[in-house]
Amino acid sequence: MEKTWRWFGKKDPITLDMLRQIGVEGIVTSLYNVPSDEIWKTEDILDLKKFIEDAGLHWSVVESVPVSESIKYGGKDRDLLIENYKQTLKNLGKAGIHTVCYNFMPVIDWVRTDLHKTLPDGTQTLYFDKVKFAYFDCKILMRKDAEKDYSPEEMQKVNELDSIITEAEKTELIDTIIVKTQSFISRNIVNGNEDPVEAFRKLLTLYENVDREKLRENLRYFLQQIIPTAEKQGIRMCIHPDDPPFPVFGLPRIVSNEDDIRWILESVESPANGFTFCAGSLSAGIQNDVVDLAKKFAKKSFFVHLRSTEIKENGDFVEASHLGGRANLIELIRIFEKENPNVAMRVDHGKLMLDDVAKNYNPGYSFLGRMFALAQVEGMMAVVRNEIKAGLI
Repeated sequence: MEKTWRWFGKKDPITLDMLRQIGVEGIVTSLYNVPSDEIWKTEDILDLKKFIEDAGLHWSVVESVPVSESIKYGGKDRDLLIENYKQTLKNLGKAGIHTVCYNFMPVIDWVRTDLHKTLPDGTQTLYFDKVKFAYFDCKILMRKDAEKDYSPEEMQKVNELDSIITEAEKTELIDTIIVKTQSFISRNIVNGNEDPVEAFRKLLTLYENVDREKLRENLRYFLQQIIPTAEKQGIRMCIHPDDPPFPVFGLPRIVSNEDDIRWILESVESPANGFTFCAGSLSAGIQNDVVDLAKKFAKKSFFVHLRSTEIKENGDFVEASHLGGRANLIELIRIFEKENPNVAMRVDHGKLMLDDVAKNYNPGYSFLGRMFALAQVEGMMAVVRNEIKAGLI
């Protein structure tokens, strides 16, 4: 597997020279300054590609070319936006970049309620607290009929929290759920929004008439339009699973389990239509046997994210050690090293440790925490390669 790293461009405080020193081989990045409905210019792609190559690395995967909300909910301008997307793919193909990760999650990308959950060893990690999430949904966002999505026991805890939560804690919850974790990814909600909660409500209204089947059909339509272009350019499109892999804010989720993955791959059968195997996202769904999914979809996984989660009895989940959790990363490495050995892999959502805590890194994208995770994963990869050479697997 190729060791890659998500890098946030020339302004990223983690430099390419630093990444070379820790054994990174390929870079995963995007044109983060380009809005999701605009075409990526060839000269901008080539400029960033050259910058990466001048540092002795190469641009391995685009993560991501964002899909406009209008394409997802089926707006009147979706055909124009799809044409823009296709032109971006053509420009990437001309530049020699051939793997594109994308997602089809409505409104919001990955969701957590705590970016600094302190672990027993003093490191910090990402956490999803179901009661805090329900509190945000019901008491801050005040989404219509939100209470119906939670059990009476959960709502009782929400009401108890309402009596003690401070204004500062409410503000932190808003920043965590819809500002800090979204501004550098989907770019729908950004720092500086006068009222991020109201902006988020407006985005939700776009999906009032979009259920699971409608969203599926919109994805199929998108794939039918772009996959022929991708195939012609030698580009492999790989959709990222939902994070977490269950409905949030009443929005449908359509990349959450085996049935969803199979439906997507079969909806437009093409060597260009594939999957991003994010072990962390998949392991956050109690319905998923992550190792079994790898056995079934390894050959159609064009990009792999190696991380793991642990689900608590109450439904909370936490980013686990790369050596632990539900994902069973060493077994996944055994599968991918045998079935798809050249696939690009990156570690994901590293802990905050040592002086990471004082740095202003994007949430989930620390330096030392991810370097530590990469060392763990590289050790597992070495073990697996020795097993393969010895004929043990």
